[in-house]
Amino acid sequence: QVQVVESGGGAVQAGGSLQLSCVVSGGAFSSYVMGWFRQAPGKEREFVSAIRWTGDTTYYADSVEGRFTISRDNAKNTVSLQMNSLKPEDTAVYYCAGALPLYSTALYYSSTEYRYWGQGTQVTVSS
Repeated sequence: QVQVVESGGGAVQAGGSLQLSCVVSGGAFSSYVMGWFRQAPGKEREFVSAIRWTGDTTYYADSVEGRFTISRDNAKNTVSLQMNSLKPEDTAVYYCAGALPLYSTALYYSSTEYRYWGQGTQVTVSS
Protein backbone atom coordinates (compact mmCIF):
# COMPACT_ATOMS: atom_id res chain seq x y z
CA GLN A 1 0.00 0.00 0.00
CA VAL A 2 1.39 3.36 -1.03
CA GLN A 3 1.50 6.00 1.68
CA VAL A 4 2.08 9.69 1.05
CA VAL A 5 2.89 11.96 3.97
CA GLU A 6 3.41 15.71 3.76
CA SER A 7 5.13 17.93 6.28
CA GLY A 8 6.46 21.44 6.60
CA GLY A 9 3.33 23.52 6.56
CA GLY A 10 2.79 26.38 8.93
CA ALA A 11 2.07 30.07 9.31
CA VAL A 12 4.25 32.75 7.79
CA GLN A 13 4.02 36.42 6.95
CA ALA A 14 3.75 37.65 3.40
CA GLY A 15 7.14 37.65 1.71
CA GLY A 16 8.35 34.74 3.77
CA SER A 17 9.33 31.21 2.81
CA LEU A 18 8.35 27.66 3.64
CA GLN A 19 9.54 24.29 2.43
CA LEU A 20 7.10 21.43 2.15
CA SER A 21 8.30 17.85 2.09
CA CYS A 22 6.59 14.67 1.06
CA VAL A 23 7.68 11.11 1.75
CA VAL A 24 6.27 8.20 -0.23
CA SER A 25 6.48 4.64 1.01
CA GLY A 26 5.22 1.28 -0.16
CA GLY A 27 5.48 1.96 -3.86
CA ALA A 28 7.85 2.55 -6.77
CA PHE A 29 8.49 6.20 -6.00
CA SER A 30 11.29 6.64 -8.51
CA SER A 31 8.90 5.83 -11.35
CA TYR A 32 6.14 8.23 -10.33
CA VAL A 33 5.34 11.65 -11.61
CA MET A 34 5.01 13.70 -8.43
CA GLY A 35 2.86 16.75 -8.04
CA TRP A 36 1.72 19.35 -5.55
CA PHE A 37 -1.81 20.66 -5.43
CA ARG A 38 -3.56 23.07 -3.09
CA GLN A 39 -7.06 23.84 -1.97
CA ALA A 40 -8.13 27.10 -0.39
CA PRO A 41 -11.35 27.39 1.63
CA GLY A 42 -14.37 27.48 -0.65
CA LYS A 43 -12.31 26.78 -3.75
CA GLU A 44 -11.55 23.77 -5.88
CA ARG A 45 -8.28 21.93 -5.63
CA GLU A 46 -5.76 23.41 -8.05
CA PHE A 47 -2.48 22.35 -9.57
CA VAL A 48 0.70 23.91 -8.19
CA SER A 49 3.66 22.01 -9.59
CA ALA A 50 4.82 18.67 -10.96
CA ILE A 51 8.10 16.91 -11.58
CA ARG A 52 8.94 14.07 -13.94
CA TRP A 53 10.22 10.80 -12.51
CA THR A 54 13.72 11.66 -13.69
CA GLY A 55 13.66 14.98 -11.87
CA ASP A 56 14.92 16.83 -14.93
CA THR A 57 11.66 18.40 -15.99
CA THR A 58 9.26 20.46 -13.92
CA TYR A 59 6.03 22.32 -14.50
CA TYR A 60 4.42 25.16 -12.55
CA ALA A 61 1.13 26.94 -12.38
CA ASP A 62 1.41 30.53 -13.59
CA SER A 63 0.49 31.77 -10.13
CA VAL A 64 3.61 30.27 -8.54
CA GLU A 65 6.10 30.34 -11.42
CA GLY A 66 9.33 31.99 -10.30
CA ARG A 67 8.46 31.74 -6.60
CA PHE A 68 8.12 28.00 -5.99
CA THR A 69 10.61 25.25 -6.79
CA ILE A 70 9.85 21.55 -6.86
CA SER A 71 12.55 18.94 -6.47
CA ARG A 72 12.86 15.24 -5.71
CA ASP A 73 15.31 12.77 -4.25
CA ASN A 74 14.60 9.29 -5.59
CA ALA A 75 17.12 7.75 -3.19
CA LYS A 76 15.10 9.07 -0.24
CA ASN A 77 11.62 8.75 -1.78
CA THR A 78 10.99 12.41 -1.16
CA VAL A 79 9.69 15.38 -3.09
CA SER A 80 9.95 18.94 -1.86
CA LEU A 81 8.34 22.25 -2.64
CA GLN A 82 10.34 25.35 -1.77
CA MET A 83 7.99 28.31 -1.53
CA ASN A 84 9.44 31.81 -1.55
CA SER A 85 7.89 35.27 -1.66
CA LEU A 86 4.70 33.87 -0.23
CA LYS A 87 1.47 35.81 -0.65
CA PRO A 88 -1.79 35.68 1.32
CA GLU A 89 -3.42 34.08 -1.72
CA ASP A 90 -1.06 31.11 -1.30
CA THR A 91 -2.96 30.19 1.84
CA ALA A 92 -4.37 26.69 1.37
CA VAL A 93 -4.03 23.07 2.28
CA TYR A 94 -1.21 21.66 0.16
CA TYR A 95 -1.37 18.10 -1.09
CA CYS A 96 1.37 15.87 -2.42
CA ALA A 97 0.36 13.33 -5.05
CA GLY A 98 1.90 10.60 -7.16
CA ALA A 99 0.97 9.39 -10.62
CA LEU A 100 1.95 6.35 -12.65
CA PRO A 101 3.26 7.69 -15.95
CA LEU A 102 1.82 6.24 -19.12
CA TYR A 103 5.03 7.07 -20.95
CA SER A 104 8.56 8.02 -19.92
CA THR A 105 8.20 11.74 -20.59
CA ALA A 106 4.84 12.14 -18.87
CA LEU A 107 4.20 15.18 -16.71
CA TYR A 108 0.69 15.81 -15.42
CA TYR A 109 -1.17 18.87 -14.19
CA SER A 110 -4.62 17.31 -13.87
CA SER A 111 -5.53 15.91 -10.47
CA THR A 112 -7.37 13.06 -12.18
CA GLU A 113 -4.05 11.64 -13.35
CA TYR A 114 -2.79 11.23 -9.79
CA ARG A 115 -3.49 8.02 -7.96
CA TYR A 116 -1.74 8.45 -4.63
CA TRP A 117 -2.54 11.36 -2.31
CA GLY A 118 -1.42 12.59 1.05
CA GLN A 119 -3.64 14.06 3.73
CA GLY A 120 -2.41 17.60 3.18
CA THR A 121 -0.55 20.21 5.17
CA GLN A 122 -1.85 23.67 5.98
CA VAL A 123 -0.03 26.77 4.79
CA THR A 124 -1.22 30.11 6.08
CA VAL A 125 0.22 33.38 4.84
CA SER A 126 -0.73 36.54 6.66
CA SER A 127 -0.51 40.05 5.26
